[in-house]
Formats: sequence, structure tokens, C-alpha cells
Amino acid sequence: MLTLNKTDLIPTSFILSGVPGLEDTQLWISFPFCSMYVVAMVGNCGLLYLIRYEDALHKPMYYFLAMLSFTDIVMCSSTVPKALCIFWFHLKDIGFDECLVQMFFIHTFTGMESGVLMLMALDRYVAICYPLRYSTILTNPLITKVGLATFLRGVLLIIPFTFLTKRLPYCRGNILPHTYCDHMSVAKLSCGNVKVNAVYGLMVALLIGGFDILCITASYTMILRAVVSLSSADARQKAFNTCSAHICAIVFSYTPAFFSFFSHRFGEHTIPPSCHIIVANIYLLLPPTMNPIVYGVKTKQIRDCVIRLLSGSKDTKSYSM
Repeated sequence: MLTLNKTDLIPTSFILSGVPGLEDTQLWISFPFCSMYVVAMVGNCGLLYLIRYEDALHKPMYYFLAMLSFTDIVMCSSTVPKALCIFWFHLKDIGFDECLVQMFFIHTFTGMESGVLMLMALDRYVAICYPLRYSTILTNPLITKVGLATFLRGVLLIIPFTFLTKRLPYCRGNILPHTYCDHMSVAKLSCGNVKVNAVYGLMVALLIGGFDILCITASYTMILRAVVSLSSADARQKAFNTCSAHICAIVFSYTPAFFSFFSHRFGEHTIPPSCHIIVANIYLLLPPTMNPIVYGVKTKQIRDCVIRLLSGSKDTKSYSM
């Protein structure tokens, strides 16, 4: 009787097929992907540059925005270059260990994206409900600590994904119907028991997404109560305006995330696989593309800094929102 070692059931590489069912149109799909990636990289790198060198942006709100921009750069860079290689050059192979590394970066930084949005909601809560104590509450050491804690939370919760995936035997082929290595997409190629993977994946989603959404909801509930109690209509309008960019960032991030999450669990047999893959890519690409645009349009200080930079002005005057 032929016996196989565990190493015989671990593929040396996977083949990423891209968008199943749309192979003939993948070249055309690549152009919006590439355009959005360029916009995301230019926009987020531009924000990081402005926040680093403009004194007017050395404030807690913009430090959190810098965290979001860095997270967005890593998040989309973990997937889009490989997807473009698949679409343009048919370079579909990805090594098993390389696949695990990509999986780790994708899930870690999507979790960090959610965490930073939660921190930004708390920042808006402090700014609106405790404006006189804003700078004393959100000090630079505190911002550093909560940012590091958010990153470590993602790392510690996602590291088990790699071990849970690597322990599985793979005997259902090595063709992965995706543009990147997603945890459960890889696990489904296994002929072993993936129940632990599925349960742990759901638990992590609840621990990260559920906790962050709860904190965001609580923050905006208290913000709404504080804003409604203001006597001046202008004050209420200004308070709402300070939150508008962040609310847009939440919508761009969580809307495709919710669709992808629920469609994978409840619409697997009714929604075409191509739709799953496209939405999964939008989930990783839309927030990095739109966040710098939204903050650039809706935040007066950033607009003024960009105008001064483009005009060559050296004035370091601070601007108000």
C-alpha cells in the first residue's frame, strides 16, 4: 500500500487563476485596477509627505490619518502587483510560502485598517465632546501606544492563520480561483478538516470587526448626542463637517467588507464566483484609492497645504478645519 508523507501533500506552489469566468476580459479588468492602484499610491504617499513636513498637520487627527495611509499602501500593494502580473503576463504561479506571506499581510493590514478607523472615531469623539482637553488627552505617546497596540492585535490574531493553513494536507489540486491568497480560499483546496480554520476565521472577524464597529457606533452615538445639544446651527454644522471625511472612509471600507463576508457565507451558491473575486479586490483597493481623495477634498487644512505646496509658498501658517 502506497503511503504519503505530509510533505507530499503540501504543494510547492499554487496557480492563481485570476477572475474565474472572465478570463477573456481580464486585460480590460486590469486597467481600472492599475488606475486605482496608481491613484492610491500617489494619494497616500502624498498624504504621508504632507503630514511629515507640514507643521499645520502635526495634530492627533492627522497622525491617525498617516497610520491609515500607511496601512492602505501596504494593503493594496500586497495584492494589486500580483493581480496585474496575472492579467498582463499570465504569471499565475505563487510559491506556497509566498502565498502564506501574502495571506498574512492581507489579513493583518485589513484588520489594522479597521482598527485605525476605530481609533479615528475615538479621536473625533474626544475632539467634539472634550475640545478643551483634546491635546492633553490625545498626546503623542498615547497615539503611538494605541497605534502599536492596533498593529500587534492584527499580527497576533492573524499569525495562527498561517500555521492552521500550513498544517493542512492538499490533495484537491493547486489551482486557486482567486487573484490573491485568501485564507479560506486556500483552505478549501485541502482534503483535510478545515472546520478549525473556518471557526477561527469567524472568531477573528468578530474580535476585530465586531469590536471596532461597536466602538465606532458608540463613539458616533455620543458625538450625535453632543452635536444635537449645541445651540448654534453653525456649531452643529462645523461639528458634522469634521466627521464627514471619516464617515466616508467607514462607508468605503465596511460596505465591500460586509458584502464579501456575507456573500461568502450565505451566497456561495447564488452569487457568481467572478462577483466574489471582484468584490474581494474592491474591498482591498477602494478604501486606499478613495481615502486620500475624500480627506483631500473635505479637509481644509490638507487642501491649503496642497495649494501652498503647489504654489511654492513657504508660509507655515496653521489653518483651521
